[in-house]
Amino acid sequence: MPEVRIQSYDFGRIIVNGVEYDKDLILTCDSVKPNWWRKRGHELCLDDLKGKIPDDIEVLIIGTGYFGYMEVLPEVREFYIGRGVEVIEEKTVDAWKTFNRLVGSRKVAAAFHLTC
Repeated sequence: MPEVRIQSYDFGRIIVNGVEYDKDLILTCDSVKPNWWRKRGHELCLDDLKGKIPDDIEVLIIGTGYFGYMEVLPEVREFYIGRGVEVIEEKTVDAWKTFNRLVGSRKVAAAFHLTC
């Protein structure tokens, strides 16, 4: 797969490399993992990311939803920061732009909640 780029985002929908997705997803520099699901809808715990995020990333971007309603539990920040990973939490309306800005220059992964 070529380098991942996001063309646009709006409530409940994101276009990545020309393909539209309407469910939450995880992106890396070179992969799209669609239909990402969390144990609890508006809460992000470490188990929600384990096995889905590469070990060698430098930056983890978390899109907390259009209105920012998804809560990131402290265990997520503590785990990734403890491994030397920069963690960026933003509303998804901003986070997708941050992903595009960093992809290609840093090893980045992103977890995007598309609604709320």
